[in-house]
Amino acid sequence: MLSKKTKYAIKALVILGKNMDKPPMQISKIAEQERIPKKFLEQILLDMRNAGFLYSKKGAGGGYALNKDPKDIYLVSIMRITDGPVAMLPCASLNFYHKCDECHSEVTCGIRDVFIDVRDATLKILSETSIADVITRETTLINN
Repeated sequence: MLSKKTKYAIKALVILGKNMDKPPMQISKIAEQERIPKKFLEQILLDMRNAGFLYSKKGAGGGYALNKDPKDIYLVSIMRITDGPVAMLPCASLNFYHKCDECHSEVTCGIRDVFIDVRDATLKILSETSIADVITRETTLINN
């Protein structure tokens, strides 16, 4: 299941992507438009800034804006920043691998084998889907 933190991060990056040609957006405006708790959004945006996706401007006219083109921000990166592993099992994770305590043999574990396939299919989609793609999908859904 997608965590609220990841969902809110994607929503915030989408709205910033839609407003790319405008001045930086204030946290309160993003929070209000996307119905995200402001304090929670502050931490999420800080994480996104630290990852290099956003820049912030202080003072009058300040706020957050994308530091990268929306087509260069992929969902897999956002998920790893906000939630860590994409894999559903630690023994199937590429970047956050951890052997399962109850496993006798990873080589012959059918559960692990299935969830490696799930991980690979998920990674393919998330690695190929950018914030720009999400914006395009939203526009298409609105116009249909």
